[in-house]
Amino acid sequence: MAQEKPLTEAIPLDGQALSLRGYEQAGGYQGLRRALREMTPQAVQEEVKKAGLRGRGGAGFPTGMKWSFVPMGSDVPRPKYVIANADEMEPGTFKDRYLMEGNPHQLIEGLILAAYATQADVAFIFIRGEYRLAQERLARAIAEAHTAGYLGKNILKSDFALEMILHVSAGRYMCGEETGLLNALEGKRANPRSKPPFPPVAGLWGKPTTVNNVETLVNVPHIIAKGFTWYQGLSRSKDYGTKIYGASGKVKRPGLWELPMGTTIREILEEHAGGMREGLRFRGVLPGGASTDFLVEEHLDVPMDFLEVQKAGSRLGTGTMIVLDDRTCPVGMTSNLIHFFAQESCGWCTPCWSGLNWAKQILAAMEAGRGKPVDIDKLSFQTKFLAPGNTFCALAPGAAEPLQSALKYFREDFERHIREQRCPWK
Repeated sequence: MAQEKPLTEAIPLDGQALSLRGYEQAGGYQGLRRALREMTPQAVQEEVKKAGLRGRGGAGFPTGMKWSFVPMGSDVPRPKYVIANADEMEPGTFKDRYLMEGNPHQLIEGLILAAYATQADVAFIFIRGEYRLAQERLARAIAEAHTAGYLGKNILKSDFALEMILHVSAGRYMCGEETGLLNALEGKRANPRSKPPFPPVAGLWGKPTTVNNVETLVNVPHIIAKGFTWYQGLSRSKDYGTKIYGASGKVKRPGLWELPMGTTIREILEEHAGGMREGLRFRGVLPGGASTDFLVEEHLDVPMDFLEVQKAGSRLGTGTMIVLDDRTCPVGMTSNLIHFFAQESCGWCTPCWSGLNWAKQILAAMEAGRGKPVDIDKLSFQTKFLAPGNTFCALAPGAAEPLQSALKYFREDFERHIREQRCPWK
């Protein structure tokens, strides 16, 4: 039996977007019809909880539980909001772009269901500024959904109403952080907010707000249409459903694949990405985008799910792998990543703006042949300085992950840079 691929099977192979008619013929908006005709908002939340859907943006928080934190009832402050986080600026990550460009109505239906489950009045799609094609296709799909009665007042002749707005981000990695995104939507600088209060209670303009990643939301229509038991059966893991996995770097076939949750790193790299390019050898991988810890050859048979990747010493993150080969300098690769994170820091807290810039300068000096023996200890200290609990948001702790793991697995490469006063790969 062929593996089901609910998130991607309807995406046209010619690079065009699936039309509203094509989406409906593929079963689209059936989940919304079922929810509005047969289910209360609480029942939708419960179905998603039972399905075990966890956030696909990096944190992996249970989606149904997140929705349950939103206060319900007639005395709750209005309007309430739901937001699709489509900022996708994590280096090495491009899964949400594929989903939005290929099947925009799938995201729209998922966002409508999230709004119904939390009784929200307004929905936003907060999209990365560079995603021009996705913006065009989503804007067209939103207009189609309005015309067809899936948005606006009395959706499908029910009492539920929802307006949906496409908001183009002004840019910066920080806009993808949940509370930085809220500030950006309000027209402010994208700094993180202190928590509590948390967004489900006091989010956009102080009102109850739910923020979910694009891939998370596109799972919801299928769960509601087909049920949690079906959804759990798609997986090879205790983390349920399918996952959009990706691979970039010097593999033969970089790209994206929808596979059962729990597919191993080895299978993704060897069977789907085609293995390493001729003459190159695998050295390591960032399993979930740039802000995750390196894993190495001993971890190739680790299942790509939240629990098993964590046991191996990293995070599933976005599930899109960046592969390191034996002809690429791990110090240079780490330096490039730290440069990006230092550049994208909002400057709100000292460990992030100061620590990342310090680490950036040390790594640049190593690459230029000016490294000193004490630099390795300084970098090791920085990974502790940037650790969780020391910063307002997860940017700096995430940036520390490739650095701390590079020092662990590729320490000889750092020492060789210092000993030879040059980058051996140049």
